[in-house]
Amino acid sequence: MELQKLIFPFFTLFSLLITEHQLVQGSSHHHHHHHRRHHHQLNGFRPTKLFVFGDSYADTGNNKKSEANSWKIPYGITFPGKPAGRFSDGRVLTDFIAKFLGMKSPIPYQWRKYGGKKLRNGMNFAYGGTGVFKTLSLDPNMTIQIDFFQKLINDSTIYNKTDLQTSLALVALSGNDYNAYYANGGTAQGLQNFITLVVNQLELNLKRIKGLGVKKVAVTALQPLGCLPRSTIHSSFQQCNSTENTAVAFHNLLLQQAVAKLNNESNDSAIVIVDLYSSFTTVLQNQGNQTESSTFERPLKACCMGTSTDHYCGDEDEKGEKMYTVCNDPKSAFFWDLVHPTQAGWRAVYLALQANLEQILN
Repeated sequence: MELQKLIFPFFTLFSLLITEHQLVQGSSHHHHHHHRRHHHQLNGFRPTKLFVFGDSYADTGNNKKSEANSWKIPYGITFPGKPAGRFSDGRVLTDFIAKFLGMKSPIPYQWRKYGGKKLRNGMNFAYGGTGVFKTLSLDPNMTIQIDFFQKLINDSTIYNKTDLQTSLALVALSGNDYNAYYANGGTAQGLQNFITLVVNQLELNLKRIKGLGVKKVAVTALQPLGCLPRSTIHSSFQQCNSTENTAVAFHNLLLQQAVAKLNNESNDSAIVIVDLYSSFTTVLQNQGNQTESSTFERPLKACCMGTSTDHYCGDEDEKGEKMYTVCNDPKSAFFWDLVHPTQAGWRAVYLALQANLEQILN
């Protein structure tokens, strides 16, 4: 089930968070420069497997076909040309990270029995709509995803310890826990405590993945939720909701502290934050010398939208009539639907992340 059906309510946080927001902003400036890809140094880390955990920003086809719009037209029209379970018109974050590592995108866990040789690239356990806790989705949350992974390792016919020593885990968390918090009656007053609980659980998950033998872990910072079309729709797609982004900055500050602590405890820099906050912001503001990235004309507007507030991209009525509209050229849009980037959007984010991703190979 997609969780774009919930509008993130406005919430107010203490002015204290504004200063923390500036801290987070300040810490990520060095990611803004566009670096030409270095050839992977021989003495650096060369992952041969990618294991993926998280939600729709990373899912490449785990949701059930009967439940998710990601299996309905027009999803997948750019790649692979038909709906294939990705929440986009084409490729998503996982595909670009795999490309960066010089490997094919790992097979979704649900399709593992068709894997064969494809299993050598690793496996994707991410399910759209999930979070670290139980969300509005019935799909496996991150704890259960890691359980699947652990069971697979214990059944060591597929992966052995050496495989894990040359593997990278991608952990994507893009806000479904916060949707569920509000849907279940959470208040603005309680949000700060809830953010702390979410990041604490994420920290336990990172520690557990690392403890299973995975060499390096890349975890996403939360993207600017206030810039998603489901929020910008209230300003006719003109501006981001800064209140929401302030809360996101608090989440990201706690995540930075958690990762620093884990890296400190293990005396290595095995966990790297993939800074989706600054990369999204860079692309949306078109800052920096992003020579290869296109400029998106109305970056805060979705390409595919329901024809009414009750309908979403991919919805049809009983007669099979479309209840959505699609823009002429998905390549000209940053956002595909109310929550997810287009393939072109992810590509621009990927280009803005280059310097950040190089840290994985150190």
